[in-house]
Amino acid sequence: MSTVTSHDGTAIAVDRSGEGPAVILVGGAFDTRTSAAPLAEVLAARFTVFTYDRRGRGDSGDTAPYAVAREVEDLDAVIQAAGGSALVYGRSSGAALALDAAAAGLSISRLALYEPPFIITDGPREGSTEYTTRLGELVSTGRRGEAVALFLSSTGMSAEAVAGMRATPTWAGLEELAHTLLYDNAVMGDGSLPAESAAAVTVSTLVLAGGASSAAYRESAKALADAVPSGRQRVLDGQGHDVAPAAVAPVLTEFFTG
Repeated sequence: MSTVTSHDGTAIAVDRSGEGPAVILVGGAFDTRTSAAPLAEVLAARFTVFTYDRRGRGDSGDTAPYAVAREVEDLDAVIQAAGGSALVYGRSSGAALALDAAAAGLSISRLALYEPPFIITDGPREGSTEYTTRLGELVSTGRRGEAVALFLSSTGMSAEAVAGMRATPTWAGLEELAHTLLYDNAVMGDGSLPAESAAAVTVSTLVLAGGASSAAYRESAKALADAVPSGRQRVLDGQGHDVAPAAVAPVLTEFFTG
């Protein structure tokens, strides 16, 4: 592990592996740099892969106050450490963050996004204001388990499934990251497709979705690919939201080296 220093002085923990063109992996909710290690291991055969702890996670700092722009600066700090330009792959809310970074003009040579959870509606996602308020209340009062449960329920997980997860050893780790759900929520905004940001992305962009995911993910991926001037969509057969490294790595390799 090494660290890079973001614009506001926050230390961001970074792992590096492999040799070749620089690829940066941007995780989603509950992800740390170790979450991306299996994918990094596969990609390291062709690329120099950088995984990092987004602020507030793992070994990275968490300078207050939080702002999405600070997370964009964190990614820029990793890009600079990678040589000043990089290929970027973001997953879930990390894909939304990577999209913001590309729209802001960071030196991203190609951009790949897996299932950013935007909702295709005529307005903001239903209940977004209520969810944001309730999540903030739970985190600020230290009810981390309830915050995690609220997030999981918002993704469509049943109450029975959430209760089952509470009984597993992984639950404590989720609670440790509960405060970062506020950060992911800020990255997602009101949940609607960010057409203005998408239109500002000038680099070649691949938007991926899983064939086994809900139709909403594929619809969102198509709409986003259509909104990015140099965007295209691809569906990975048999994959869900937690895409297998062995399934996505060849697609990323083809796109990043094409």
